[in-house]
Amino acid sequence: MYTSNLTNLILNADSYKTSHWLQYPPNSEYMSSYVEARKGDIDVLFFGLQAYIKEYLAKPITVADIDEAETVITAHGLPFNRQGWERLVEKHGGYLPVRIQAVPEGSIIPVSNVVCQIINTDPEFYWLPSYLETSILRAIWYPSTVASLSYYCKNIIKAALEKSADSTAGLPFKLHDFGARGASSMETVALGSLAHLVNFSGTDSMTALVAASRWYGMDKDMPAFSIPAAEHSTMTAWGREHEQQAFANMLQQFGGEGHTVAVVSDSYDLWNAIDNIWGDALKEQIQTMGGTLVIRPDSGDPAKVVREALERLSVKFGTTVNSKGYKVLPDCVRLIQGDGISPYTLGKILNTIMQAGFSADNVTFGMGGGLLQQVNRDTMSWAMKASAIQINGEWKEIFKDPITSRSKRSKKGRLALIKQTNGDIKTIKESELSDASDNLLQDVFVNGKLLVDDNLTRIRERTGW
Repeated sequence: MYTSNLTNLILNADSYKTSHWLQYPPNSEYMSSYVEARKGDIDVLFFGLQAYIKEYLAKPITVADIDEAETVITAHGLPFNRQGWERLVEKHGGYLPVRIQAVPEGSIIPVSNVVCQIINTDPEFYWLPSYLETSILRAIWYPSTVASLSYYCKNIIKAALEKSADSTAGLPFKLHDFGARGASSMETVALGSLAHLVNFSGTDSMTALVAASRWYGMDKDMPAFSIPAAEHSTMTAWGREHEQQAFANMLQQFGGEGHTVAVVSDSYDLWNAIDNIWGDALKEQIQTMGGTLVIRPDSGDPAKVVREALERLSVKFGTTVNSKGYKVLPDCVRLIQGDGISPYTLGKILNTIMQAGFSADNVTFGMGGGLLQQVNRDTMSWAMKASAIQINGEWKEIFKDPITSRSKRSKKGRLALIKQTNGDIKTIKESELSDASDNLLQDVFVNGKLLVDDNLTRIRERTGW
């Protein structure tokens, strides 16, 4: 029997990787691989590599790791490169002799461009870059996909605010992360919810706050905020006949000057809640408490429900017309729609309410599984592929070009990323660089050392925050 160690980097790989050191050509010396999102309808917002480096590459491989890996891998029926891993410990103290280049985190890059490149720095370890594929690709594709999706949603909301609101100042709080309970693991929440915070400042995933402090230096400044909010259990516990008392208790406990409180209001009859409880029995309290009540529908067709809720609230609380010609509820009342939100439904809701004459300023959104869990590697066709190898001192370009799927054709050679004079981003061969400083790929990790340590504020700024 053996004890498993989830932090053992040697075991953080696909099984077939363990035999690959025997499969490369004789006298192989250096192997260069790159990461890209091969296709997709949205741009890449690159994020997450620093977290991976700090969590997994900053500590050395140990003899204990090697012993454990050998036990597991040989029992698993595969060959084990014990000599290679032992040499890594003897020669480099267990730190990985690799160079990782990447675009700065927070960069917006069109799909089909290199965003990360890795090569070994010691010819004895030609097999190491590809061995890391499993962990490094996963570390990039997931948070980058969530960040990219969140950024796309941010632009949808921004466009709606620019069209229908007097200001876009509230944009950072317009899409709240509700995804913690729907994610597959705590690390998924840490990475995915943190990726969302590159674009927004609202979350109910406290794990993201810990992750920001752990990996991106946010231990002094709070990167995101939340508000007191009701769930169905705290409302239905009062019983249907006492729903008004449940609502009143929320205002009593959390209302007040400058305070915001959210109350789920569809436990029984949303329209009764709006028309008779919020809009009648508790109307004066809402108008005079000095804060904001955020009413949350949580069922039904999102576009239809949000539109009707706004119409009913406008009857009860009135509206003003802003400079863009759209109706705005008084500051004391707003809506948040957190059920069924995706990039498609988000745009549909906003278009529906604007067609009805309401400003996007009236509504905030929450996104859960659609943000953190309904993505996979194929969402943006992420891949890591070898593109160059040095054998006996001679570099050779390598690539795949399957006749059955030209979309999987890979890039050749050592790569670089440049910004052209017209502003377009383009992947070229490193040999085509006229000036090394033009390369947008920067060294971030070399021989066990993290060379770039960004904080979340700087990463946000790169997105145009």
